Amino acid sequence: MLHVVTGGAGFIGSHLVDALVKEGKNIVVIDSLSSGDIKHISGHIEKGLIRFVKADLLGSGWQDELKGVERVWHIAADPDVRQGGLTPSHQVENNLIATTRLLEAMRVHRVPEIVFTSTSTVYGEAKVIPTPEDYTPLEPISVYGATKLACEAMISAYCHSFNMQCWLFRFANIIGERSNHGVIWDFVHKLKKDPNRLEILGNGKQTKSYLIVSECVDAIIFGSDKAKERVNTYNIGSPDWVSVTDIADIIVTEMGLSGVQYNFTGGERGWVGDVPLMQLSIEKIQKLGFVSSTGSRESVSSAVRAMFR
Repeated sequence: MLHVVTGGAGFIGSHLVDALVKEGKNIVVIDSLSSGDIKHISGHIEKGLIRFVKADLLGSGWQDELKGVERVWHIAADPDVRQGGLTPSHQVENNLIATTRLLEAMRVHRVPEIVFTSTSTVYGEAKVIPTPEDYTPLEPISVYGATKLACEAMISAYCHSFNMQCWLFRFANIIGERSNHGVIWDFVHKLKKDPNRLEILGNGKQTKSYLIVSECVDAIIFGSDKAKERVNTYNIGSPDWVSVTDIADIIVTEMGLSGVQYNFTGGERGWVGDVPLMQLSIEKIQKLGFVSSTGSRESVSSAVRAMFR
């Protein structure tokens, strides 16, 4: 069975490729390398375990790669919520338009399955926490969240219209080795430059769920193997949450620092579109049989240690 992984040289995508290679899957990776890094998957390429196609989904020349494909794992996206508040058109193009073009190519080549990585930000500022998959109304407060929700809608429409099946996974904050953005990456690099002071966006009370990438990938594969509806929607996250200030404390400890002065920029949000409180209900995927054991604090510690390997 031939699989395509879009964004397979990126953070989550490359970890997914690692896992699929271990399962013996026949894989084609399509990635523009705009944010991904070929070194993440170069070992698999050199061994002939995967085939790599450098291409942008907004461009041409990649569509025929979908001939004979059984499943697309669509990981490619612009994931920078903060940047979406500054250049929204970029996220509309790279998330919604790119996904629609992918779906159309799948329709033409009769690809029956798509696994899509969505986000907790589709819920906006949910009044029910932990937030379940059937929570309404879905009112994103970021362009990123809005584009991901629109992608979910397009995928659902294509599945119902063209006899396809999909798995939509709404992620909490996924962290770990190979990540190149986010609060942990930001804090570690700031502290490397100045181990005495740390700027923290907002008031530091923003509290969210974090999950190490390896467990996230395990959950994706498990869910897409077990759930059998035409449209399958599942939250992926940890069973708890942690504040931004607590994350700073964990990172300072892991880096062996002391006496670090925290400078808060103020306000309940770190940036436009930031959701101050977020924890996803993961009961649905647990009822499917997936066991989630890694908490937010453990995930943060593991992610920091991975940056110093």
